[in-house]
Amino acid sequence: MEIKAKLFRDLTTRELYEILRARSAIFVVEQNCAYQDLDGRDYDSLHVFSEEDGRVTAYLRAFWKEDGCVQMGRVLTLKHGTGLGGRLLKAGIEQVQSTFHPERIYIEAQCYVTGYYGREGFRVCSEEFLEDGIPHVGMELIIHDC
Repeated sequence: MEIKAKLFRDLTTRELYEILRARSAIFVVEQNCAYQDLDGRDYDSLHVFSEEDGRVTAYLRAFWKEDGCVQMGRVLTLKHGTGLGGRLLKAGIEQVQSTFHPERIYIEAQCYVTGYYGREGFRVCSEEFLEDGIPHVGMELIIHDC
């Protein structure tokens, strides 16, 4: 399964629709969390995703958080337990490095998935906090070869 990486301006309208549909399916419906998903960050983001039969099956976005630091977020997979999430995260890190050349990558991770990010080298860098009623922690990956 091919993983694509595109800037907002390069997404087709179908890809954008499928990305938004997948984000809604996971973050609004599955996690029962009403929040403003369309936050204006998508315009300046790199969108990394996989598709199957025209539907987005895994996704993440990345954007500049501050000087030297890129933030990844909206990480999801619709196919749990297949290894797709791990492949997406590895590809996302590679794409972030080649597109942005950051010193570090930051993510606000739901507490139950810190091990998923930890396998790729992310380390907890904050106290636990609530985001939309869900426990999270800040995690970062230091890039040594920037």
